[in-house]
Amino acid sequence: MTKPSILRRLVLLPMVALCSLAVTAGSAFAWEPKKPVEFIIMAGTGGGADQMARLMQSIIQKNDFSNQPFIPINKPGGSGAEALRYLQDKSGDDHIVMITLNSFYTTPLQNPGLGVDISTFTPIGRMALDTFLLWVSSDSDIMSLDDYVMTVKEKNKDWKMGGTGQGQEDSLLTGMLQNKFGFEVTYVPFPGGGTVAKNLIGKHIDSTVNNPSEQLGFFEAGKSRPLVAFTPDRLKQFPDVPTSGEAGHPDLVYFMQRSINAPPGMSADAQAYYIDLFKQVFDSKDWQDFCASDGIFCDEWLAGEDLAAYHTAEKAKHEELLKGMGLIQ
Repeated sequence: MTKPSILRRLVLLPMVALCSLAVTAGSAFAWEPKKPVEFIIMAGTGGGADQMARLMQSIIQKNDFSNQPFIPINKPGGSGAEALRYLQDKSGDDHIVMITLNSFYTTPLQNPGLGVDISTFTPIGRMALDTFLLWVSSDSDIMSLDDYVMTVKEKNKDWKMGGTGQGQEDSLLTGMLQNKFGFEVTYVPFPGGGTVAKNLIGKHIDSTVNNPSEQLGFFEAGKSRPLVAFTPDRLKQFPDVPTSGEAGHPDLVYFMQRSINAPPGMSADAQAYYIDLFKQVFDSKDWQDFCASDGIFCDEWLAGEDLAAYHTAEKAKHEELLKGMGLIQ
């Protein structure tokens, strides 16, 4: 071998090593988004899901968790049916994710013709368990759950309970209250929790079971009053609000899952990417501070197959609940 060829090898070897290092130091994932990611919200603007999705988007952007932007898109039609069908039809698309509510279970159960099978969706991660409180206007004479039950029993169908959609979380909790206390209200559906909250303050409805984040601004302004929290323990954000158990009804407990899911047929590499990304969001100070300030439980992360198993169990629970209320056979 001539000296020039030896010199050439000595020059090339470190270059090869540098190239290898560059590949290693690049993306830690086998897949990354090649274009903006659609972030579907199966509810209207201003509600809990909408607020959370937009906070997640800002956390992703602020911390450069993704090389591509996440674009929030609200699809509230048909109690989430529009969003679910859209995700189903995006089978195999690696550039779309969706934040879900409990209507993730109830809407397909009540609409079998929708052709949506959530067991085929790609589970990413559960971000939170949201909570519910019973709210009235702050100028109401109702000061407790007992007061509420007595008043509603007197008015029955003349009492207007606002909530999101038919057969969704708010209407299910309303049904639980009706079955428990033997009254019958007029349920008024709205496209999102933010609209529900505004209608309570505007006195177009008499009560709601809003999530804390949906009523918090009005509560802090002294315009709404929480009567009871449908949780096992008192919420730190509402230390003076008794739980349903403290009010004598420990069975009136209900949570709403807030999880990220993707279309059927998403590639395994893309799923792994999104699981890692949303775990970073979950662990971020911004997200944990939001949960702590808004009465939301964010202390248990579920992802992938663990989330799929959780969905299976929750779907079965909601099927029994819907049957008990006569909403499905």
